[in-house]
Amino acid sequence: MLPKLIITDIDGVWTDGGMYYDQTGNEWKKFNTSDGAGVLLCKKLAIKVAVITGEKTEIVKRRAEKLKIDYLFDGVKDKVEVATKLISDLGITFNEVAFIGDDINDINLLKRVAISGTPNNGIEYIKEFASIITKKSGGEGAFREFVETIVLKDKSYTEIIELIKY
Repeated sequence: MLPKLIITDIDGVWTDGGMYYDQTGNEWKKFNTSDGAGVLLCKKLAIKVAVITGEKTEIVKRRAEKLKIDYLFDGVKDKVEVATKLISDLGITFNEVAFIGDDINDINLLKRVAISGTPNNGIEYIKEFASIITKKSGGEGAFREFVETIVLKDKSYTEIIELIKY
């Protein structure tokens, strides 16, 4: 059964976890466009996508807007609290939710959801809380791989290709 909601962290999942600054203080993040296809696949399957991240940056907000992500919660200290409220508002349970995260602040949410994931370069002890460990590293399409791994339990590659065809 497909989840009704996929929650994702950003830094270390959608990015390589690096924080880049130029000499004027501007912050940069590199996103992989492949992850956008993961969002598109979710939309085609009526799976809501939520970003819950501890960081609060205009960069993440712009990326979420560009991809028309359903929910963005940034500057979050307690991811479980935010996820619990969202899940309640949607009228679903943690058994209908997937989450991918990569670090210590993700453990409690990873332990609560039905499908948990981390990129292969996630913190080693985080992997014990993940039912899916992607082959891709954070910033290299790990979110898309996570989504496709979940969807492949229900659909074939041919069906996925048809769904995300532009």
